[in-house]
Amino acid sequence: MLSRLTRLPRPTALAVCAAPVVALFAVVALAPLPFVVAVPGPTADVLGSDQGKPVITVAGAPVRDTKGQLRMTTIRATGPSSTMRLHELVDHWFRTDEAVMPREAVYPSGGSDKQIEQHNLEEMTQSQSAAAAAALGYLHKDPKSVKVDLNLADVGGPSAGLLFTLGIIDKIDGDGSGGDLTGGRTVAGTGTISADGTVGAVGGVGLKTQAARRDGASVFLVPKAECSDAKSELPEGLQLVPVTSLTDAVNALRALNRGGDVPSC
Repeated sequence: MLSRLTRLPRPTALAVCAAPVVALFAVVALAPLPFVVAVPGPTADVLGSDQGKPVITVAGAPVRDTKGQLRMTTIRATGPSSTMRLHELVDHWFRTDEAVMPREAVYPSGGSDKQIEQHNLEEMTQSQSAAAAAALGYLHKDPKSVKVDLNLADVGGPSAGLLFTLGIIDKIDGDGSGGDLTGGRTVAGTGTISADGTVGAVGGVGLKTQAARRDGASVFLVPKAECSDAKSELPEGLQLVPVTSLTDAVNALRALNRGGDVPSC
């Protein structure tokens, strides 16, 4: 084959060699790719109400009237069974208000859309249980005596864990000195929570900062490991506060209220 190509005129030889490459690009351009397009999603104040019900309900301990907001943040993505092709992804790639993400970074692999939705709801339920355990552990409250119920419809996944935990603490104890943990601000953030208070990374933080600022937040709590992602498209007027634990988050909010030094990304 090579000897035959060397006997062809140069333009013809180049065309013959390029044909398989062109065919490959054509296949790639038309094939569905394992990516989704995500945009800033809705936020919700965990200190407020959802569909007429308080997001946080506490029984067995006095509850404070709170000022300020603690907003959990979300992203909204194309569905797990949706297909994206190369030319469609290129349209979204360079926009700052959208992100092209691997499908597995947003959805668990395998299963139908309904199974994935159920999985995400189960993760949210587990996150709420961990948030209650972390908050009551931090406050040294007996979980047998103090019961916490969390209600937030139509939101799946574990990424609201940190904000749920802070909301419970603010409802019961505030900043520990009679004031609000928020200091009356609108504070937003993201991060998983474990029962021992460890904060975990979640993904999509660049879009979540945009959602937070859109909905009035001036402070954003971000898992420390995701600082660089959060800074990449940081909206003007939003202060990033990195955290690795519940104690970090509470101490940072208290420092903000005192006008003290607060960690930054």
